[in-house]
Amino acid sequence: MTLVEWADEVRVALGLPETEAMDRKDVDRVLDLAKDAAHSVARPAAPLTAYLLGIAVGHGADPEAAARMLGELARSRAGDDGSGT
Repeated sequence: MTLVEWADEVRVALGLPETEAMDRKDVDRVLDLAKDAAHSVARPAAPLTAYLLGIAVGHGADPEAAARMLGELARSRAGDDGSGT
């Protein structure tokens, strides 16, 4: 099973319309964002960031622009130890 097929199975299970189907570009966008969050912030930031992206898109945010902005935000935190110094 491919990730696109999995995404479609999840879409159907959630009762989302066909208009919400994901293609390979959509899957890659989410995976790239998760990678940036996991490597630049912390591993648990990956699913959290992807979830928040989904909420933003559900409220009308452009998926590509929002993912790009969040990826940049995550990469800007690379090496930040959270100490605030």
